[in-house]
Amino acid sequence: MTVTLQSYRDLEVWRKAMDLAVICYRVTRSYPKQELFGLTTQIRRASSSIPANIAEGQGRQSTKEFLNFLSIARGSLKELETHLILSWRLHFLPKPILDDLLNQTETISRMIAGLRKSLENRL
Repeated sequence: MTVTLQSYRDLEVWRKAMDLAVICYRVTRSYPKQELFGLTTQIRRASSSIPANIAEGQGRQSTKEFLNFLSIARGSLKELETHLILSWRLHFLPKPILDDLLNQTETISRMIAGLRKSLENRL
């Protein structure tokens, strides 16, 4: 049985990335006001970039383009991890929340890798 993908919203990885972005927006609400244009903005930008690039890639005309956007999404994911670890080191983020967020990024990273592998097999 073949499942047809109608929309990026059908992708579990996109849904998980959206959930992560929402959590990142909520977590950064408690960051110091002087970080509004620093880590707060960087975390929000990187976290929202992940599902946005998955969506944009799925909307492109070719598998090769989709693969490129998945690479960009993975890069944003690694950028987000770095900003989260820095937040913890600066005592803006408690360790249990950091650990939960890093577990989510690891899951999303594996899902992106799996989607990439599936798409590469089509080429």
